[in-house]
Amino acid sequence: MDGRKRTFATLTASAVVATLLCGCGAPAARVDGARQAGLAFEQALADADYARACTLIAPQTREELEENENKPCGPALEGQALSAADGVPDTQVYGRQALLRLPTDILFLSQFADGWKVTAAGCAPQAGEPYRCSVKGG
Repeated sequence: MDGRKRTFATLTASAVVATLLCGCGAPAARVDGARQAGLAFEQALADADYARACTLIAPQTREELEENENKPCGPALEGQALSAADGVPDTQVYGRQALLRLPTDILFLSQFADGWKVTAAGCAPQAGEPYRCSVKGG
């Protein structure tokens, strides 16, 4: 094999290994875990069970919400007027991060030691810019 063919074969093999190791095509258990956490959050909103919804929010997001609203999490979350979404979300998982697209909401989640938690909710895409979220952590 000449040098160019060997280099091409090495690069191709490296790309295959990198693809396998990067977590592309997340395991079904992680996708299901993220989806279930997002749906549980949306159900808590639909039930107006803000205390339960707050248990499903990531610690930094909860702290920022309480600090911005100068209220405990439950009343602060209720004041955000998040619309509860139903339906099966389009769920994309990248390592320990997830994006859930529901018909009326977009959620971002992170995986913690005790499970998936919402890091941002009430998100909307902005042309050429990051998502704008009504609830988010720093």
